[in-house]
Amino acid sequence: MPATRRAFLTGTIATASGALLASPDLAYAARALAATDGWALATRDVEADIAPRALTLVHGRAPEGLAGSLYRNGPAKFRRPGGSAQHWFDGDGLIRRFRIADGRAALAARFADTEKRRQESRADAMLMPGFGTLPDPRAEIQSADDASPANTSVIPVGDKVWALWEGGSPMAMDAETLASEGFVTLSPDLKQMPFLAHPRIEPDGRIWNLGMGGAQAIVWRLSPAGDLEDARVIPLPRASYVHDFTATARHLVIVLQPWIKTRNVMPFSAGFEWRQDAGTQVLVVDKADLTKTRVFDLPTFGFFHLGDAWEETDGTIRFDVCAHDDMSFAASGAQQILNGVPVGGSPAHLALVALGPDGKGRLERTGVIAEFPRGDARRAGLARRYSLHTTGDTPERPLADGVGVFDWATGRDRSFIFGPGHVPDEMVYVPKPGATAEDQAWLVGPTINLKAGVTELHVLDLARIEDGPVATWRADVALPAAFHGSWKG
Repeated sequence: MPATRRAFLTGTIATASGALLASPDLAYAARALAATDGWALATRDVEADIAPRALTLVHGRAPEGLAGSLYRNGPAKFRRPGGSAQHWFDGDGLIRRFRIADGRAALAARFADTEKRRQESRADAMLMPGFGTLPDPRAEIQSADDASPANTSVIPVGDKVWALWEGGSPMAMDAETLASEGFVTLSPDLKQMPFLAHPRIEPDGRIWNLGMGGAQAIVWRLSPAGDLEDARVIPLPRASYVHDFTATARHLVIVLQPWIKTRNVMPFSAGFEWRQDAGTQVLVVDKADLTKTRVFDLPTFGFFHLGDAWEETDGTIRFDVCAHDDMSFAASGAQQILNGVPVGGSPAHLALVALGPDGKGRLERTGVIAEFPRGDARRAGLARRYSLHTTGDTPERPLADGVGVFDWATGRDRSFIFGPGHVPDEMVYVPKPGATAEDQAWLVGPTINLKAGVTELHVLDLARIEDGPVATWRADVALPAAFHGSWKG
């Protein structure tokens, strides 16, 4: 079905009901823990844009030929005197650019200039509804874009970067200055429709994405320059929470966990119910004909993030997932992180899903603690060997303290642990100049150095990740933990 506004009701802004609020005891525990181990830096408020500044090299030296920009996005403003966000996912998006060139590194960061941020700045209160935050009666909302924090990921598109959320349009920003240029309208009749924060980008630059609306989804197909090629509505077997999907060269792969939308309420997360006995399903959609679909059944697991998928010669589709026991982290754990307290429960573990030509699906668990899986963008949708990931989360410390590389050919995981004094972000894969082998790559990403109270940028060698950074630069500021990013060489 061609996508139209009339055919697609997003349910992003719905009636208000129930709140996930911190109790006084919880807030007291948060302050006590933040004082002892520095967690407050992971969800600290940044009060203003970060002007461009040089970073100081504090370890090693920059690899020869490494040049480009790492763009990162994540929430960085949660609290105002007149009212605060109640969930980690609901802070204002701060887009950061780490630039490496000629052996030096620099940092700049700017908030996405959204209608949400403008309204809340005027009121000096967090007003808008969100994933786990109730709307304030003073909020003026005409569309999902009015409530967008543009805070989840950022991708280069043409000569711009797009700051992405889940429930509305991409926000275009100047790739050099990070100045906001407004929400992107891909088509006048699809204005303000949802566009997930995890598009899948083919090696030639073509962009595939979804927009979720209960038991249906928009399938977006864009050119490398971000122009709309097609948008179609497809039905889904269930109204699962979908934060991420994946794709092979020929298929879209949509994982439908048993965290299912059962009612339209605010905050958004309160409308979902975990149904342990329902199992997890996978919908496979033919890219060439979106009406051709298959459904596979898997054991029950929850998830936020998937790695790129690939298809073998016999038709078997494989992809990696960071599998959770349930989605309690989304419902309440990320609220507790905002308040600085332990989450409890088990962290995500890396697993490989195999969807066979016989119609049967398998979940092969590795036992490796892992989140934020990444790979070689040149192999998106194609067979690959490695998965990058963060690691080290525990119930007592629900933030990573290391990074790892899992080798699917050998079943071996190698890692470098920064230790409890650091909170690492997701790292990106950067091929070495002129290299074609998958293991000839740098891993580039920041950590928060909790003891020094600053952000650091690190470069590691994928083939020797255990040796730690080959270069580390230090900023004179601490930025809170970010979610996702992209490299532009």
